[in-house]
Amino acid sequence: MKGHHKIKISQRNLNRDCRARGFSLLEMMIVICVLMIVGGIGFMALQPALRDAKVNQAFESAMMPLRVARQRAIAERKQYIVCYGLAAPAGAVTPIAPTAQSIQTFRWDAGTALSAATQITAVTLPQDIQFQTIAGLPNGVATVPDGFGNATVALDFDQNVAGAIKNQVMFMPDGSAHDVNGNLNSGILYLARNGDLYSSRAVTLYGATGRIRGWRLLSFGGAPKWYQQ
Repeated sequence: MKGHHKIKISQRNLNRDCRARGFSLLEMMIVICVLMIVGGIGFMALQPALRDAKVNQAFESAMMPLRVARQRAIAERKQYIVCYGLAAPAGAVTPIAPTAQSIQTFRWDAGTALSAATQITAVTLPQDIQFQTIAGLPNGVATVPDGFGNATVALDFDQNVAGAIKNQVMFMPDGSAHDVNGNLNSGILYLARNGDLYSSRAVTLYGATGRIRGWRLLSFGGAPKWYQQ
């Protein structure tokens, strides 16, 4: 009898140990559901940061060609032209066809025809980000970046130049920015995600020195305001 009793006690202990070591199907389902909820919350929380990173990447894609073109113009003693959107230098060969969201860089050797300009690089903005101005941008002389324009034209170079070439900038060997007709070229470009005011970014250019500055739109006291980025 004592032996039989010991066997029963051992079986109970074994069953208890098995239950202690494992998880029931219900418990596993609860754990999986909790992990899915936490993962979903984390993914949703990351979305604004991911969208912001994408706009910043587009902003860098728009600004860096200006900086690189200026540096190369100075270093190589040549002329470099940066074109935004559909237009390219008149007659220039474009191996990569321009689009409304493209940024193309050309080298134009002094003493040659403009049609001899050679395409160096081509970059395209992400599909959901465009050169554009969105309603609600600050548009006063004192509130637009560097006082250029009135925030209604997305590609607004050649400020105050008759017959302005709004989407092109040419850097000279001295680092200054001109248009292809020789006029000093100051101006601004805007880009943003469709319908998203605070995704707006801007790049300004001062023709006499070739100074390039980047800007980001933020909310200040509930109103949009530009800050240098």
